[in-house]
Amino acid sequence: MNRKREKPGLTLIEILTVIAIIALLIGILIPAVTAVRDAAKEVKQTGQFTTIELGLTAFKNDFGDYPPSSRDDTPGAIYCGSQKLTEALLGWDLVGFHPDSDWRAAGAAYNPALRPATFDERKKPYLESGTQYAFTLMNLFGSVAGFPAGASGVNRYVLCDVFGATQVTLPDGSSVNAGAPILYYKADPSGRFNNPTLVDPTAPWDNRGNIYNYGDNGIILQFKDAKDGLSVPVLRDSVLFYDYIQDPKITAKPTPYNASSYILISAGPDGAYGERLPGPDGRLGTPDDECGPGDDIRNFGD
Repeated sequence: MNRKREKPGLTLIEILTVIAIIALLIGILIPAVTAVRDAAKEVKQTGQFTTIELGLTAFKNDFGDYPPSSRDDTPGAIYCGSQKLTEALLGWDLVGFHPDSDWRAAGAAYNPALRPATFDERKKPYLESGTQYAFTLMNLFGSVAGFPAGASGVNRYVLCDVFGATQVTLPDGSSVNAGAPILYYKADPSGRFNNPTLVDPTAPWDNRGNIYNYGDNGIILQFKDAKDGLSVPVLRDSVLFYDYIQDPKITAKPTPYNASSYILISAGPDGAYGERLPGPDGRLGTPDDECGPGDDIRNFGD
C-alpha cells in the first residue's frame, strides 16, 4: 500500500531558531538606527549653531558688537543671555530687532504706545526659520521657585536646541516637543581671567574681570534643577564652569575658548547642561573630580 509523502514543514526547533535569529538582528539594528538618528540630530544642531553664528555676525555688522548676555536688564529684572540672544536675532516679540532696544525684560522699552509705528524701524529677523525653535521660559518651565508666573521676563523668548527633549503645552492647548534653551555667553575681551576665585561671593553675578560670567544664564539652570530634579551639573558650579570652557591649548594663563566673541551651548539629547562624566561606579563626579562635556553640543572645543 502506497503512503502519501508528508509535506515538508518547519519543526518547532527550526521556528524557534528563526525567531532567535530575528531577535538577534533586531537587537543589533535598533542601537545602530538610534546611533544614526542621534548623529543626525547632532549634525542638525551643529547646523543650527552655524546659522546662529551667521546671524550674530550680521548683527555685529549692523550694530558694532555682539548682543549682551548679562543676567539682568538695567532695572534689575531677570533677562538672561539666552533671552538677549533671541531678541537680537528674532526680536523680543519675534518680529525683528528694534535698533533702540535697551534690552528690557518687559520688552518694547522704546515706547510700547508707538509699537505699530516701530515696525518700519525693525530689522528683519536674522534667522529665517528661527521661530520654530523659540519658546518662552513659561512655556518650558512653568512657574517654579524663584520665577513666579507673573515675574517680568517670564514671557520673553529663548531659542531652543533641536533635540526636543521636553514636551510643552502652548497657550492654545497644543503640545509640541521643545529642546533646551541654547545658552549664550558674550565674551568680555577686556577681561583678563578665566578664574572662579575672582567671583565675589557677596555678588554672585559679578564678573570681576573674567572673560565670561558664569551667572549669565544661571536662572535657566536653576529652572532645570527645580523642574527636573537634576543632579548639579557643571554649569551650576562656577569652578567647573571655568574649567569646562578653558582652552587646553593655552596653558600659560587659563583662557577660555572664543575669548574675543561668545560661546554657545546646547544641552544635547538628554537636556542636561555640562554634566560631569560618571565615575567607575556610575555615580556623577564631585566638584573635585574632573568634569567632561557629556553629550553637550558647543561652538567650541571637541
